[in-house]
Amino acid sequence: MASHPPASRSWNLVDLGAAAAVLLAIGGVVWSPKLSGAVASATGSLQPVTVTVDVRGVPSADSAALIRSAEAEGKVAIVIRNQPHGSVAIERVIPLDRRISILTPAGRVVSAPDPNQKVFGTFDGRFVLNGEGRKTSGGVVFGNQTIKIGAPVELEGANYRFNGTVTDLKVGKS
Repeated sequence: MASHPPASRSWNLVDLGAAAAVLLAIGGVVWSPKLSGAVASATGSLQPVTVTVDVRGVPSADSAALIRSAEAEGKVAIVIRNQPHGSVAIERVIPLDRRISILTPAGRVVSAPDPNQKVFGTFDGRFVLNGEGRKTSGGVVFGNQTIKIGAPVELEGANYRFNGTVTDLKVGKS
């Protein structure tokens, strides 16, 4: 019986598509945010980061109890640009007083505490959060997301979910 030499294999469109899918999957694993965070943690490039988030005008029946429960919980889940980061430690929660400005007939501007804040029960507070991140040329990478002052974030605890704004960032020991 005569044996035929094996035919050379040619690449068709399906084979090329499968090879591209495998290469994209490998690239996704290598450049994934979780892996880069693990590499940053292993190499020691993570530094302590203090993030200050202001929350304003949230209706609340008892703002003082809300502050006490947040501090007692000791941590808060943070969402940056609709991407969950995980939990970060709460250093402290500072209540903020609302103020109103009034123009007097003499032309001066007078500022005074808002008397309606106690009557209508709104929560205004400053969350000081501690976590780990790294400084890059584009800002501070916190939770695999670049975060800057003015960025909207969501804070969630056992009894609350607030939308706030980053008002301060400190990298390193403060």
